[in-house]
Amino acid sequence: MRGSPAAGPLLSAHLDVFYQERGKVLSGCEIEIGHGEVFGLAGPSGSGKSSFALAVLRLLDSEQASVRGRVEFEGADLLQLNERQMRQVRGRQIGLVPQSPLESLNPVLRIGAQLREAWEVHRPDHRQDWKREVLQALRAVSLPADEPFLRRFPRELSVGMAQRVLIAMAVLHRPKLLIADEATSALDVITQAEVLQLLRRLHEDYGMAILFITHDLLAAATLCQTLAVLRQGEIVECAPVRRMFERPMHPYTQELIAALPRPAWLDGPEKASAWDAAHFPASTS
Repeated sequence: MRGSPAAGPLLSAHLDVFYQERGKVLSGCEIEIGHGEVFGLAGPSGSGKSSFALAVLRLLDSEQASVRGRVEFEGADLLQLNERQMRQVRGRQIGLVPQSPLESLNPVLRIGAQLREAWEVHRPDHRQDWKREVLQALRAVSLPADEPFLRRFPRELSVGMAQRVLIAMAVLHRPKLLIADEATSALDVITQAEVLQLLRRLHEDYGMAILFITHDLLAAATLCQTLAVLRQGEIVECAPVRRMFERPMHPYTQELIAALPRPAWLDGPEKASAWDAAHFPASTS
């Protein structure tokens, strides 16, 4: 589901990020994401993955971090926008699913109030539509779309349900790009698989691009079409997922993939799911 070459990439970023206390955490980190593409950014803890996401959305504290480079979204450099313009992008055109679902929700506000606020901040002229849109978003992430659920507090939810609420909040405005920052890292294996399946379905239903940030290469391989491997602030390899798993080029990528179980889709379409067969076609030599 890539955009046509004439349309250009949806997101094109080239970033250096410096922290006052830690020094440089990203060095020439460059990625391009096509319209409707599912792109994985994988790397270990401390490699700069979350810093990349926060820099794209301009959520880093300017007193503690310095961001240099460019972040072109649909042709506009987000680093050159003023804060008022950036607020029209953040949440409405680019959605974010943060880490730590239970910690990311306000513990003293009911779920309905938080979702309503997420709607009204970008749709002040359509406040009356909030409940219809919120219930539709809850259905899209397979959560109860009813008044009792809207009245719940975050403490009454499981981690998996809290993650789905954050995903509903992130897709409420049908963004063109969804950034999922370690969206499965706090989940057990079964819930992780359910969330990956949910992200696949939202991608198919809404046609949005996804930047899936993770330390888990196998999770990225399950979901993504293209994968970039980040190490110590630098991208060491970027390629279609099948090619990377079949023929990793960089020694670090080779080492990571050698330590993983072999994905079933490498052994032929008969062992792959419908998604795998569609997104990982037979590679050419």
